[in-house]
Parts: sequence; C-alpha cells; structure tokens
Amino acid sequence: MTAVADPRTGRSAKPTSDDGRSAEEVASDKRRGRVGMFLILPGFVFLLLFFAAPVVVLLAMSLYARPPGAEVGEFVPALEFGNYVTVISAYWEALLRSFVFAGIATVAALLIGYPMAYLVAVRLRNRRLLSGILLVLLIAPFFSSFILRTQAWKQILADEGVVVEVLRAVSILPPDGRLTATAFAVVCGLTYNFLPFMTLPIYASLERLDIRLLEASGDLYASPWTTFRKVTLPLSAPGVFAGTLLTFIPASGDFVNAALLGNNRDTTMIGQVIDSRFFRVVDYPGASALSFILMVAILILVLIYIRRFGTKELF
Repeated sequence: MTAVADPRTGRSAKPTSDDGRSAEEVASDKRRGRVGMFLILPGFVFLLLFFAAPVVVLLAMSLYARPPGAEVGEFVPALEFGNYVTVISAYWEALLRSFVFAGIATVAALLIGYPMAYLVAVRLRNRRLLSGILLVLLIAPFFSSFILRTQAWKQILADEGVVVEVLRAVSILPPDGRLTATAFAVVCGLTYNFLPFMTLPIYASLERLDIRLLEASGDLYASPWTTFRKVTLPLSAPGVFAGTLLTFIPASGDFVNAALLGNNRDTTMIGQVIDSRFFRVVDYPGASALSFILMVAILILVLIYIRRFGTKELF
C-alpha cells in the first residue's frame, strides 16, 4: 500500500495498492474471497469423503495379499502388484468387450437421440404443448426401475415374442434363431437404458439454438444437409460431447444388462466380473484391481476423446 498526495489539495489521498485499487476495494476482494472459500468448502469435503477416500481405499485394497493357509476372504495389507497382472491376463476379453458394447450403444443412442432432441427442441419449438409432452416421454424411463426396464427387454426379445416371430417370418432370423442371450440383446438394453443421458444434453443445446441462423443459411442457398453440417451440428456439439460421455462411462461399467440379457459366456462384461469377484468368489484384491483398471481405462479414453474433439465450447 502506498499513499499518494492529491495534486489539487496537496493533502494525502487514500492509500492504494500497487495495481491502483483503494484499501477498501482490496478489503472487499478479500472478504469475497473468504466467502467463496466457505461456499466451496462443503463440496470439497463431500468430494474428499465420498470420492477421493473411496478411491484411495480401493487402490490400497487392490494391493492386499492372501497369506498362506488363510480362509476365504481373509487378506492382509501388502504391495502385491501381481494382482493387476493376474486379473488383466484373466479378464482382458471382458474388459475389451465392455468398451466395444458401450461404444456401439453410445453410437446407437446418438443416432436415435439426436433426431428426437432435434424434433422436440427445434421443429416443435412453437408447439409448446406437444413439445412438452414429447419431452416428458423422453424422461419417462427414469420414472421406472432400471432392472424393470431391462427385464422388459427380455420379454420383448423373447423367443416366443412378436419381434422374433416377425424376423423369422421375413427370413432375417433362421427358424431356430433367437435374440435373447445374445450380444445384440445386451447392446439393445444398454442403448435403451442410457438413451435419456444422450438425448437430454443434446436437447439442452438445441433448445438454445437461434432459429434465425438456420433461416439465414437457407437464404444463402445452403441445402438442408449443409445447414445441418455447418450450423446445427457445430452449435449442438457441447450437447453431443456431454451426451456421449454420460452414455459411454456408465455403460462401460454396467452389469445389469449383460446379466439379464446376456448368456454369461460371450457377452460377459467387466461389471459382471467385478460383481462376481466381490460377492461370490470373495476376492477383494482382484475385484478392487479390476475396478481400478476400469476407472483408469475410462479416464484415459475420455482424455483421448477430449483431446481429439476439444471442450472449448462445452463450458
């Protein structure tokens, strides 16, 4: 702080900081800073207790070792990095399959969800009642149980169901063909259950889209496809980005769809393996190692995705 004399009166003016702010302004900024710290403190404590601490416990548990002659479920603290080698060599196919299924479901959800969001947010913007009804239908799956929705798909794709009968009648499926207990059924379940996570962020972006930009593009003789590619899609990119992440991340670790719609052979996902290692085999270090590997793998894939497509317009 320095005191500067007023050239008109010759008296000393109020002290100012090096950047020209008065003492009152500096004190006010400090008070706002302290208030801000108190506001973010609860969130910081919440993340520390319910995110950081469990991750640390999970990492520590993944390095536990089972002493010779110990009973099932008995482990001691150690630095057994061989747990990671063991689970990767045993379950790398399930891990890869989980990412493949999640990727296919994410693309399918995007192809289905984007037109739905565009219809509600853009085409029906002036029809508030109809767009509101359709928006409610988009989020209606959240009103029922996740397991119940998945079980419903098991009935839809059942061997004696209408879908299979029609596909057999048009020779798409052979007479003894089936859809349940297949990879197709698992991907269908993933796509349906996580479709709202894709659609709603895209709807939020398209709902803010200025329709005059689309009209201006048409006035400049752009085709509908060019307008979509040059105007609509770039402006809705933040919603697409958020929707793909919100769909891919939970779908990668899901185990309900694979357990109810799969066959436990060539449709096993890593979530099923982790569930089995925790609650049936009682191999806590192995299950923790798989969980940590899944988390790190998803983080790497997300970082690659962010680096490839960027997040400049996301926030």
